[in-house]
Amino acid sequence: MPAPPAGSSYVAVRGKPGEPFRAGFKPLDPVAPSGQLQTVRSLCFVGSRVKVLFVHQNLPGQFLHLIPALEARGHACRGLTAASNQRQLAIPVTRYEFSGRTPPASVPPVARTYGTMADRGVAAALAARKLRDREGYHPDVIFGHSGWGETLFLKEVWPKAKLLIYPEFYYNGTGFDTGFDPEIAAPTLDNAIVTRARSAHLGQAMLHADAALVPTHWQASSFPPVLQGMIHVAHDGIDTARIRPDPAASVTLQAAGLVLRPGDEVLTFVNRNLEPYRGFHIFMRALPAVLQARPQARVVIVGAEGTSYGGPPPGGGSWKQALLAEVGPRLDLSRVHFVGQVPHATFVALMQVSRVHAYLTYPFVLSWSLLEAMAAGAPIVASRTPPVEEVIEDGVSGRLVDFFDVPGWSAALTEALANSAALRPLAQAARERVVERYDLSVCLPKWVAFVERHGRGAEGARP
Repeated sequence: MPAPPAGSSYVAVRGKPGEPFRAGFKPLDPVAPSGQLQTVRSLCFVGSRVKVLFVHQNLPGQFLHLIPALEARGHACRGLTAASNQRQLAIPVTRYEFSGRTPPASVPPVARTYGTMADRGVAAALAARKLRDREGYHPDVIFGHSGWGETLFLKEVWPKAKLLIYPEFYYNGTGFDTGFDPEIAAPTLDNAIVTRARSAHLGQAMLHADAALVPTHWQASSFPPVLQGMIHVAHDGIDTARIRPDPAASVTLQAAGLVLRPGDEVLTFVNRNLEPYRGFHIFMRALPAVLQARPQARVVIVGAEGTSYGGPPPGGGSWKQALLAEVGPRLDLSRVHFVGQVPHATFVALMQVSRVHAYLTYPFVLSWSLLEAMAAGAPIVASRTPPVEEVIEDGVSGRLVDFFDVPGWSAALTEALANSAALRPLAQAARERVVERYDLSVCLPKWVAFVERHGRGAEGARP
């Protein structure tokens, strides 16, 4: 059985011979500061062992904490993931081959996304069939991220299994991310149609699923009303016992020969990839005024130079290159540190030393990094966009600035760097909000109950 996640403790209990398996949650060790929830919400499951197949091209993904929790409660978990995912996992894993080749030019734009996702779905289904036929495996519950098409055809392999999905977000032609930033992508009818078509596989996955789970209420609102009735809202949770303020934290910038510690004038910005969807262009344009006003400030920018959601800049290359060409001559680049992607422990330490953390996003999915930054005690200046407004209240748990207001961003970041004491109560309130609403002790029991509730009686799926 794999070890439980750090900061959480689970106990599996077996009764006398012949009695059914029971499992419950054991209280967390009291390592959190006063006021933080210190016990895990009690759950008690009495019944048969449920076989759960987790499906995610980058497993464990959002199931990082759920898998060991279910295993600790006596359920049998295994995974289905892409062959390109070579993570070592503590459960049996089947991998499928998928090339992900670009559709030929003859395929119209409205069909390209569905074609790619359906191809991946076929690859996952073929691997599932081999698992069924060669090993006689029949899951009671399938729980998969439906964003890449992997769950599309699994009901054809196991028609009696309960299919639970994590669809995360539904693309809309207007009102959400599409057309939000006309500088990057004009709000044209063509763009709206192509974006709407990108949701074809998401809608199909919902129609064949038994239930769905998404992390925020705003993301749930992106789905058509006819589908919203099958959606449950629960975040996958933040380990606030491990991610917390640390006055002894430090981050070493080897290339600059610097060691950053709490109290230093550090401004941070984090993306998986540095691109407009997460406001990189706005942040970079705000920096010249910030650095001019704060001559001791250091800026640490985390992220790779690829794209996760949008496309490259019009002239090619990366958005980092494009923005440095635009504003670089007005920046003191000796104080701007691009560190690429970093290990998670380094990210946490960076949030612990940050005097102010800037977070921007289109109306799109909420980043884990925002909640983790709040948990680590970093004061937040964020964009006034959903789903940020679901998490941060302006003037209470952070500062919110209009996404496109570059002078406003410069002023807010400068003020935050200059008056760190004024932001401490906001940072404390932000951490308390994460502890109360998004801690593993709050969220994980909901995920466990979601699986067990749909697994109850699903043993009939077995041949």
